[in-house]
Amino acid sequence: MTTLIICLFIAVLLPYLLKIVVGNFMLKEGKYDNHYPRLQQARLQGMGARAVAAHQNSFESLLVFATAVLTAIATKHIGAAIQILAIIYIVSRLIYSVLYLMDMATLRSTIWFIGFICCLVILGLCLV
Repeated sequence: MTTLIICLFIAVLLPYLLKIVVGNFMLKEGKYDNHYPRLQQARLQGMGARAVAAHQNSFESLLVFATAVLTAIATKHIGAAIQILAIIYIVSRLIYSVLYLMDMATLRSTIWFIGFICCLVILGLCLV
């Protein structure tokens, strides 16, 4: 179960780590506009805009992963297969974020799909 909780912890941290990247791009505009940060983020282009999208997608993905992991814990399905799937999910999200920043769209989408499938399989294994 510790592996699942560690993976969940990393998944929770990931959007905030990406926010640091977004913040750096915002600073490159001259200053971080703490009064209207979302408006400033909307003006970002290129890698900065992709950093915002990766940040937002990390929150979206977190909901699915957290649901899968918490379901596994609640139903006491915490075996090796589920732990490995959780680790694969985390690795896929890290790779996904880098690929998003590098604008490697097709490969990024493939990696996203792998992470999503991991979540579905975790949920499916909880039904057995």
